Amino acid sequence: MKNYRENLVGVFGDPVDENPTGAIEQAGFDYLGLPFRFLTIKVKEGDLEDAVKGMRAMNFSGIGVTMPHKQTIMQYLDEVSKDASIIGAVNTVYWKEGKLFGENVDGKGFMMSLKDNNINPYGKKIVVLGAGGAASAIAVELALAGAKHITIVNIEETQGERLVKSINDNTESEAEFNLWKGTYTIPEGTDIFINATSIGFVDGTQCPDVDYNSYGKDTVVCDVIPNKTTTLFLDKAKEKGCKTINGLSMLVNQGTLCFELWTGEKAPLEVMTNAVKREFNITD
Repeated sequence: MKNYRENLVGVFGDPVDENPTGAIEQAGFDYLGLPFRFLTIKVKEGDLEDAVKGMRAMNFSGIGVTMPHKQTIMQYLDEVSKDASIIGAVNTVYWKEGKLFGENVDGKGFMMSLKDNNINPYGKKIVVLGAGGAASAIAVELALAGAKHITIVNIEETQGERLVKSINDNTESEAEFNLWKGTYTIPEGTDIFINATSIGFVDGTQCPDVDYNSYGKDTVVCDVIPNKTTTLFLDKAKEKGCKTINGLSMLVNQGTLCFELWTGEKAPLEVMTNAVKREFNITD
């Protein structure tokens, strides 16, 4: 008998109109011929509880979660992962053993990019610029993977200190906070240096206020900006001979993780990478 029902997934957020996730995930579904439909859904701040009840009632296979709901949604789920609990945010929801389960794949996508480049963060000294959602997820995953020391650099003190405390209280890694005032000098011996801010996303001529002469040639430099294959931040690192990792790969890896949690199938990496490039008009 022919089945006309599609498995529903999507993203909850507000604003959400310009979120490209649906194009990326749908490309994968269609390529594999899976009966999945991605919906980009505007959910206002006070309507999240009803939205979660609705996805339960309509048997959604899962949902992505973006601002302003990443923290609030945790109270409406049956269970959340250890790392999502430490991060204090969920961005992916799926069914696990009959329970609505919350996960955070931001940091996991970053960790996959490190692995793809044969980089193991265990025992490493790491500096992270920023203390927002992406920075928190990345820093916590690095700590759980055994990073020796993590320095959080942020222009706002409270947010940065909160992240440092969370890492020190819940992992074996040692974390410290540096207030970002003026030009930041990268500490000697830094193994991995990460821009986890949004600087450079809208205006490609901008880059973080860093002393780029303080790069060590053995430092691995990463940028979470997803809409380019390189950034000015990464270009300056390449000039110093550093290995670099872009945010495009991290975004695709996050997408493949969601895909596999929702469908149980291996994600078509190349297809989804090409979909991201089309959405951002990337030709190289």
